[in-house]
Amino acid sequence: MTEEIQEFTGYLRDVKKTSKNTEVSYQRDLKQMAAFLEGSGIHEVGKVTRTSLNSYVLYLEREGRAASTISRELASIKAFFGYLFQEGKILKDPSQLLRAPRIEKKAPVILSVSQVNDLLRQPGSSSPKEIRDKAMLELLYATGIRVSELIHLKLADVNMQVGYITCRDGSRERMVPFGRPAKKALTAYLEKAREELLKGKDSDLLFTNCSGGAMSRQGFWKIIKSYGEKAGITEDITPHTLRHSFAAHLIRSGADIRAVQAMLGHADSTTAQMYAVYSRGK
Repeated sequence: MTEEIQEFTGYLRDVKKTSKNTEVSYQRDLKQMAAFLEGSGIHEVGKVTRTSLNSYVLYLEREGRAASTISRELASIKAFFGYLFQEGKILKDPSQLLRAPRIEKKAPVILSVSQVNDLLRQPGSSSPKEIRDKAMLELLYATGIRVSELIHLKLADVNMQVGYITCRDGSRERMVPFGRPAKKALTAYLEKAREELLKGKDSDLLFTNCSGGAMSRQGFWKIIKSYGEKAGITEDITPHTLRHSFAAHLIRSGADIRAVQAMLGHADSTTAQMYAVYSRGK
């Protein structure tokens, strides 16, 4: 099934204009499915049935995968077989009647303003790494962007004079403003830390790791986790926690939900409206 998965990935990239992260996610999900099916003796897409796909879903459940993870994988599977059927590569779509498990929606972790301030105070200014960490945390909270967007920002995406960044997701892009604290932290980083972290390497990325290479999501997750512990925050925080807190604090301060929706890059206002509920008292 490798050939069909590669063709589908090319379709996502060239026709649907999806982001690189989306392509990688689909490819990972479909390769896992293919490995399971091939282990069951099914090597051709035309031999895949609804029963064999249901067996794969049951396998994921037995493995203890979260309902949200299974739902995401099912979305990948449905998109893949829908594409194959549309292209005439299979006579029937075996994924058509598959049902995703019910996902229990949990309230997002939203920090109070004082907790966010405590977190942002943690990075010092005695090393290039700390100066970089300060800039990343300030920018994340100031804009509410996703961690994947943060680590893929390029120097050219930052307008220091006006105070905004440009985020891209496939063919879509949005401009998100940031305020004085983020601008001050970014200025310090660009003037005092970035060149040292690059270690003579050439990079168009805004933020790099301590070896001058690209940062990973896991690497930044560890950074925010560490500073959260230093700040005495008992909640289980992730980079997404600052995104949630950014939105909730803006809405609580009277910002228009549609404006917050646009800054977050959401297609509809449902999620932004959710923050209006959970922001009370934060």
